[in-house]
Amino acid sequence: MLSIETAVSAAYVVAALLFILALAGLSKHETAKAGNTFGILGMSVALVATIAVVADDGLRTTGLILLIAAIVIGAAIGLWRARVVEMTGMPELIALLHSFVGAAAVMVGWNRYLHVEAHPDGPAARALDAIGLLGIHAAEVSISVFIGAVTLTGSIVAFLKLSARISSSPMMLPGKNALNIGALAAFVALTAWFVVSPSLWLLLVITALALALGWHLVASIGGGDMPVVVSMLNSYSGWAAAALGFLLRNDLLIIVGALVGSSGAFLSYIMCKGMNRSFLSVIAGGFGMEAPASGGEEQGEHREVQADEVAEMLTGASSVIITPGYGMAVAQAQYPVAELTAKLRAKGIDVRFGIHPVAGRLPGHMNVLLAEAKVPYDIVLEMDEINDDFADTSVVLVIGANDTVNPAASEDPSSPIAGMPVLHVWEAENVVVFKRSMAAGYAGVQNPLFFRENTQMLFGDAKDRVDDIIRAL
Repeated sequence: MLSIETAVSAAYVVAALLFILALAGLSKHETAKAGNTFGILGMSVALVATIAVVADDGLRTTGLILLIAAIVIGAAIGLWRARVVEMTGMPELIALLHSFVGAAAVMVGWNRYLHVEAHPDGPAARALDAIGLLGIHAAEVSISVFIGAVTLTGSIVAFLKLSARISSSPMMLPGKNALNIGALAAFVALTAWFVVSPSLWLLLVITALALALGWHLVASIGGGDMPVVVSMLNSYSGWAAAALGFLLRNDLLIIVGALVGSSGAFLSYIMCKGMNRSFLSVIAGGFGMEAPASGGEEQGEHREVQADEVAEMLTGASSVIITPGYGMAVAQAQYPVAELTAKLRAKGIDVRFGIHPVAGRLPGHMNVLLAEAKVPYDIVLEMDEINDDFADTSVVLVIGANDTVNPAASEDPSSPIAGMPVLHVWEAENVVVFKRSMAAGYAGVQNPLFFRENTQMLFGDAKDRVDDIIRAL
């Protein structure tokens, strides 16, 4: 007869394969829904296997009840938040969810210390000591607590910045890089000490140090760089889960943590390339710098246009490219934009979307919004796929984007965003920019695009203005 242990091991293998399929599915628009389904199935299998492990231990009935209660409560809260959260609130929600993984790593690390190192004469400590793993266990406790605590406070700061509860400006402490390096060096020294002589006060110091470092790493980063920060925190949460796996001798946690950690790190690398940032500087923290106040000054005269004029311009166009940004998400303009796209395509006009890697406040933010509005996947193109086509485009509609279409990035070496790859919208015949005002973008940098001869400004709420254009059509 199949033992519970064998069945659980088999379930973990199945769950791991489902998680791998989930990542593969989520890499493409067309298969994203299937990927999400694979992820749900994988987590369901893992939860059932975990319940089976606890249920098999007849002495832990209370633990089984608590586990099931936690699953039910957590599922109810998750379903509620998923139903009520707006897409504009998704970045901060994800940042907050990352903090839960960090908190779990800290609590499990402390639990293992209290179970093993705090009782050196106990059965658990003696069993590990007999196979020479007691010191390794102490190192795993320290590493798990450290990674978890950094993820915990870093994610909380990201949540506070993204939700505008604190300023998005970077916190500039004197010698911040030295502080970060010193904290890492101190962690290594404290871990070595903890392995040699585990004690409660040492673990307290490691925890406090990691909490402070996590706060400082993200607080030192400007709000304009938050998409990369969210991606990197996703990676941190994965490594925290992997550390838990080693600590609990759970193969599934190790596999899942490694998948999340490596995929998050790779996504961060891609986004860093999209922003001309150093990947190592992201890990170090504080790489994001807000532009000086003078960067928001106007650089010439802008021209305004009305919705009926834009409708006339679009009617006479042979090709149109729409470049969305966070402003489209705030205005919830994706649905009228999708309707406008359908009407123009029905008239035989070639309409496509150009998506910058860091448009919005979250990796893939614009893609999710457009998919939500049922925009066909095949006309939603990444920056590298569409940048060479702007010169042959009749009209570009810039809807809520700013820094990602700023020509200063490629033309002004003194600009704070110099070298950042951007969408070359200014090469089109006509550019229409949807904005509420002439204010600078989230990075605080004024955009020379607004003052070019082929650019016209359409002021107001993006959703209302697109509706006006549809009526005019």
